[in-house]
Order: sequence, then C-alpha cells, then structure tokens
Amino acid sequence: MTTMTPAERRLQAMRLPPLPDADAHAIDAFLDAFWAERGLSRQTLDSYRRDLAALARWRGGHGGGLASADRAALLDYLAWRTGQGYTARSNARLLSALRAFFAHRLRRGDRKDDPTALLEAPRQGRALPKALTESQIDALLAAPDTDATEGLRDRAMLELMYACGLRVSELVGLPANGVNLRQGVARVFGKGRKERLVPLGEEAQHWLERYLDQARPALAGGRPVPRDDDGETPLFINRSRKAPSRQQFWGTVKRYAAAAGIDPARISPHVLRHSFATHLLNHGADLRALQMLLGHSSLSSTQIYTLVAREQLKRLHARHHPRA
Repeated sequence: MTTMTPAERRLQAMRLPPLPDADAHAIDAFLDAFWAERGLSRQTLDSYRRDLAALARWRGGHGGGLASADRAALLDYLAWRTGQGYTARSNARLLSALRAFFAHRLRRGDRKDDPTALLEAPRQGRALPKALTESQIDALLAAPDTDATEGLRDRAMLELMYACGLRVSELVGLPANGVNLRQGVARVFGKGRKERLVPLGEEAQHWLERYLDQARPALAGGRPVPRDDDGETPLFINRSRKAPSRQQFWGTVKRYAAAAGIDPARISPHVLRHSFATHLLNHGADLRALQMLLGHSSLSSTQIYTLVAREQLKRLHARHHPRA
C-alpha cells in the first residue's frame, strides 16, 4: 500500500476528473522513452507518473490538460501545491518530471515551445541526514526474536542493510544470487541500474547464513520460490514466498525501533543507510571509498555526511569540554 502525504490525500479528496486518455497516452509514451534512455528505477518512474497524472487531473478540473499546459498554468499549479503543504523537495521533483516530459514532447515535434524553460526550481534547505548512535544500532539489531522464523529473517535484513548501507528498494529487491557468501560481498544494483559490490562484514554474513539455512526454507514451505517481475528469485521472502514490500519493511523497522526504546517517529529504513555512512566516517573512512559503497554518482551527495560527523563532534565538545 502506497503511503500518501496529507497534501496528496487532499488532492485525492477533491474529486478531480479522471485522467484524460490523451494525457495518459502521452505520459506512457514519455515514461517508456525515458526508461529506455536513462534506465531509471521503477520507483522513480512511478513517482514521475504520479506527479504528471496529478497535474493532468488538476488541469482537467480547470478546463485544460497536461500536454497543452503553458507556463502560467504550471505556475498556478505550483502555487496551489505550495498552499496545500507540498514541500520544496516535492515541487522540485515535479519540476524535474515536467522538464523531462516537455523536452520529450519537443523532440517528438508535439510542441514548439517548452513551458518549463523559465521556471526556477524551488530553494531547498539542506537537511542533515538523521543517524542513530552505535548503541542504538546495537539495540535495534538485537530486537528481533531470532528463535522465530520471521525474526531470523528480519535480523538478517537489518544486519545486511546496516552492514552495506543499502537503500530499502535495494534490500527488498536483492536477488538470491546477489550475495556471494564465499567471497563475502553483495552485488547491488542502485539508481539507474548502476552496479556496485559491497563487503558484507562478518556479522551480516553470519546472520545471512543462518537465514538461508533455517528461515528461508521454512518460509518457502518446501516449495520453489517464484521469480519476480524482473525474472529474479528474491533473497528475502515472506510466507507467500514473495519479497517483502518497501512499506512492509518500513513497518518492520518501526516495530523493532519501538522494542529497542528508539522513538519510531525518528527512524525509517533510510536512517540505517545514514547511520552506516556516518559511523564509517566517524571511524576514519575515506570519502571516496564511502561514495563507492553508497553508490553515489556525485561526491557532493556523499559530502553531506561530513557535516553530520562535524555536528556530532560539536555536541561532544559542548558536553564534555570544560571550556565549551
């Protein structure tokens, strides 16, 4: 089940007209071409589809459509979204989708102008990633009941996510052949299907071996695990022999956070990835190596973790130095 923001729920409650067929076809054609050009993840394509369809329906309620929208119409919609509580980050993602969509229309000759050409991206504050302390990570990893089948699977998933700094989509989508226990590495496909090899570490390897020996056969119930939509056999499965969804794993992390005495409101699966990066830097990891482990295409995406480490040092200094 997809989690909607309050603003998205308000949009749904407006009883807007259905998506016009012409806009639906235009969005499908754009996404097919964009996927072929960029190799974007399914999650990114789904986000673009939702954003474009929402604008098309909103325009339908105002006597227009997506493909024919001009700059004034886009400005009106962005102003409406801001008033409804959409964040600058969300509006920036919408603008990225719109720029790509109208560039595609221009290339096809379906339009002679680009209504996004003079639109400026909204300013976004640079929020520091949230990270747990090492003691909180220890408590979270120890929370699952590893005597239970699902608990053993969850422990292996949490250990692997923290050990490798995986995105939640990378974790739940990891195929069974994506882990080489003999070599101690995971082969991960990140954004844009970019491949990277990440060391597992002894703890993650130990719990993966236990999961594969004990929990996975029990969850499969002696039956073969079916392939997913990408033709792969998932590594982590539930009682239905399917990979847990991102939303299901999100709930799993929240549940174990509460059991570990961590405020569930300040944790998500991505916090484990942030904690992985921050703890590596705190223990002297090289920024370039961290970039490779995280699968960042740009070093600037990785450098934000140096700010997290610096803030933690400031807090430690203020707490313990006699002259702070």
